[in-house]
Amino acid sequence: MAPMTGGMASLVRGGIAGLAGAVVGAGSQFLVVVAVTRGLDAARAGALFTAITLCLMIAGILRLDSGNGLIYFIARSREHGHADISGFFRVALTPVIVVSIATAALLISCQDAITATLMPGPATAVLGPALRTLAIALPVIVCADILVSATRGFGAMRPTALLSGVLQPGAQLVLVGALALTGAAAGVGWALPAAWAVPALPVLLLSALWLRRRVPSGPYIPGTARQFWRYTGPRALGGAAQAVFQRLDIVIVAALAGPEAAALYTAATRFKVVGQLVNQGLTQAVQPRLVRAMAEGDLPLARKLYQTTTMWLVVLTWPVWVGYAVLAPWLLRVFGEGYRDGATVAVVLATTMMLATACGMVDVVLIAAGHTASSMMNILGAIAVTVALDVVLIPSHGPLGAALGWSGGVLAKNLLPLLQIARLYDLRPFGSHSLPSMRPWRAEEA
Repeated sequence: MAPMTGGMASLVRGGIAGLAGAVVGAGSQFLVVVAVTRGLDAARAGALFTAITLCLMIAGILRLDSGNGLIYFIARSREHGHADISGFFRVALTPVIVVSIATAALLISCQDAITATLMPGPATAVLGPALRTLAIALPVIVCADILVSATRGFGAMRPTALLSGVLQPGAQLVLVGALALTGAAAGVGWALPAAWAVPALPVLLLSALWLRRRVPSGPYIPGTARQFWRYTGPRALGGAAQAVFQRLDIVIVAALAGPEAAALYTAATRFKVVGQLVNQGLTQAVQPRLVRAMAEGDLPLARKLYQTTTMWLVVLTWPVWVGYAVLAPWLLRVFGEGYRDGATVAVVLATTMMLATACGMVDVVLIAAGHTASSMMNILGAIAVTVALDVVLIPSHGPLGAALGWSGGVLAKNLLPLLQIARLYDLRPFGSHSLPSMRPWRAEEA
């Protein structure tokens, strides 16, 4: 069989582009949290973090995993010479836009009930306007993410690195940081959430322009919608579950322990975005190749891609986690003196992320093989573990209880697909390709 276009060197270049964007994005997001914790008291900061977390969680549900569906079908269409890529965009975006607008209207109408349930008391004055503002921006946030994801179906990493990795988080840092640290948003509940949401608009417009130049228009082919949603439908539920799993802990902390605890927990776990974005950067580079390898039954290539990315994840992230666990009591001071108590949370976070990283991108492999329903069930199981542990542990242990609940869910989310791909395809995160992957250029030349 002929090698994949671009070979392993292309994978490394794509991974480097994704990682560069991930580093800038992670740094910007971290500094946004620093600016908010420095510029606001703990209660107001916790309310703002809770509102943003709810927005991102709902946006993850509303995406219906259409971005990954478009990556899958664009990559396959280009491989097999199909021309009706525009049809996939129509069937992917139409329901997302309709549901996003309806959800935004529902959130605005139910704003008072949501805020009273999550944060009764003074924090409601921050959470309410923030939710209303973010609800208005919700359709733009959702569509921007989908279109940026779709660019990767063409094998391009630059739009993702520049738009999602640099432009959006960089603009959020400038706008939110300026308002929070100067006090310009004091008394204006919608200003900070608006500053956080506005950068999604240029990302949406620029990604749409990039795609318009590359997607040929054509008549709608009957069966396109059925084909797209037959693959994406089960994964839409899985993607929704994944979005809930990633951010549910902050919302539960806010509801059970209050906005101050939510602020501390957000600050202490902010470093987990480093590992997540490194994983995201490599995933974005390898996903189209992995989809084609699994679709064509090329298990040797899939094994090579899986073991290569796992080794790079370990090499790039383990030093970060070890350093964070050791230096947490000092690092957390950057958020303010009241945040040093999150050091124990940081140790739980670092240990869990090291174990998760050693499993590699198991869920991506499982999805690339077409087992979207299994992926969904794994994530639902992880959510059940997280919620059960949170309800038991948060009332008595606060942020540490949330960290332990999150840790249990992360381990379940990674170990279940690890067992499945090992049983079904004999794929393991480490093996004959692990050490040679540290020499990708030489390996390709050989």
